Amino acid sequence: MSAVRQQFADTMLAVGQEDPELVVMVGDISHGILQPFAKACPGRYYNAGILEPTMMSMGAGLARAGLYPVIHTIAPFLIERAFEQIKLDFCYHGLHGNIVTVGSAFDYAYLGCTHHCYGDFALLKTLQGVQITYPSTPVEFDTLFRQAYRNSAVTVYRVPGSQHGVGFSAGDIRLGKGIKVADGRDLTLVATGPQLKTALGARGILAGRGCDAEVLYVHTIRPLDEELILTSVAKTGNVVVLEEHMRSGGLGDDVLRATRKLPSVNYASVSIPDEFVRTYGSYEDHCESVGLSPAGVAELVKREFGH
Repeated sequence: MSAVRQQFADTMLAVGQEDPELVVMVGDISHGILQPFAKACPGRYYNAGILEPTMMSMGAGLARAGLYPVIHTIAPFLIERAFEQIKLDFCYHGLHGNIVTVGSAFDYAYLGCTHHCYGDFALLKTLQGVQITYPSTPVEFDTLFRQAYRNSAVTVYRVPGSQHGVGFSAGDIRLGKGIKVADGRDLTLVATGPQLKTALGARGILAGRGCDAEVLYVHTIRPLDEELILTSVAKTGNVVVLEEHMRSGGLGDDVLRATRKLPSVNYASVSIPDEFVRTYGSYEDHCESVGLSPAGVAELVKREFGH
């Protein structure tokens, strides 16, 4: 299966040849996979080097000139280091643009917290005019990018290194609309990113204990499909959110807000604690350490809800 990062490069090549106003800027990464775009679209590929705030400001200038910039590098350097430029140069001036990050929360597991980004959703949700997507298969990236890249918003695409393995088609993917992956009556599992795979694994374990879990997949964090979540949680009365984001400010907070008027809802979160992940090891080790595994989710459901 092709990596989502490779699909990013393939989509840039395809769209770039269709749209002469698409410009790609990178922060000294992904040169190899983007060379086909650079050669096919001369004058529209720039490597700004490790100058992420400057690159963000350059992208805003391109947007002001009527072009459609795509700004790309590792998540903490692009979202956290260049946050002021996103806020002032893009959002304050009401400009459009596309930010493609890699590394997700802790895909660069062995490199430690300098290369981790646990709070990007929370930061971005403080800004007016920002859309947040988390495309975790190649078809999701290609479809969401084509739907959003020329609109009036700043759209962020959080590209993970892992995939959830569910074979959605392009027709399944709509910006701002979640997907019901499995029906259930006792519990709602809301997953984003690669953690859909974890949710489905947990569903199997729970089924063996007589708990029928409904699984929702959210590829667009903002705008959020509140109606899908509200309908499911109103039926089950129990909800668990699975996400590679810190507990504060993530999808879990949005789910709480969406369901706040429902009576007697039981809620739990499987996410990154509001602290540095100091585990050194693989991506899978990091997930395991915060409970993002089928067994970990099933144990939490038993402890919190008695299923």
